[in-house]
Amino acid sequence: MKKNVQDLVGVGLRQPHYSYILENKPDIGWFEIHSENFFQKGGPALHFLDKIREDYPLSLHGVGLSLGSAEGLDQNHLDKLKHCAHRFSPFLISEHLSWSRINGVSFPDLLPLPYTDETLVILERNIDQVQTILGREILIENPSSYLEYKESHYAEQEFLTTLCQKTGSKILLDINNIYVSCTNHGWNPVDYLDSIPLDLIGEIHLAGHSRKTFSDGSTLLIDDHGSAVPDAVWDLFNYLIDKGLSVPTLIEWDTDIPSFDVLQKEASKVLAFLSQRKSIYASA
Repeated sequence: MKKNVQDLVGVGLRQPHYSYILENKPDIGWFEIHSENFFQKGGPALHFLDKIREDYPLSLHGVGLSLGSAEGLDQNHLDKLKHCAHRFSPFLISEHLSWSRINGVSFPDLLPLPYTDETLVILERNIDQVQTILGREILIENPSSYLEYKESHYAEQEFLTTLCQKTGSKILLDINNIYVSCTNHGWNPVDYLDSIPLDLIGEIHLAGHSRKTFSDGSTLLIDDHGSAVPDAVWDLFNYLIDKGLSVPTLIEWDTDIPSFDVLQKEASKVLAFLSQRKSIYASA
């Protein structure tokens, strides 16, 4: 059987689009959901998702597992994730290279980690626990960041690569996050991409960002997922595609959510890039 290029492209599933998707069956390869939004035992959201998954594959993308917590993982959260994965049979499960929980208190943010050997050990332990309980590999997303730790001993891409090689997990490569972090810190985004082995990349995210200008004239890019994918991020995506990468690719749009037609137009841009490469029509 042949791999259809359309199947590689997904969009984030958001509540304003539930009814539209069920009524119109748009030509989209798959949908990503935020895992924590479907931990409840009942309600309309689960009803809609059960209907949508009849026609589309799903991926689970977590924001609250706190893989970088030194105190270990919240077993209750992990049990709910396992139940969600069992119920919806996602083809991908992913989380962030971050932490958000300490002393039993969870914070509504993805907080950055120092890239040290100590952090590597903590993450390796926690990821091994997740993968053992789920019985499958997970993907780890590179963060968008606005500060760096003086104690970091690894470049971010080196740390992420080492972590995935040690745990057998894969990388969810968020290209918008790379552009945001590289711009904020003065890193080279092409060097960042060249440092990531292609065989470790299991998924790509594409999104928009905003720019904040301060009174002194300095600027900071903010990863807000509230606009179309900018040209600079498309350029980096095309750079990876030219290197031969073809993995599931997602359009993220989480704030100022537009009509589904707008998301579908963004997805069609992904298809335009992917369709230029005959290698994605490989025999499966």
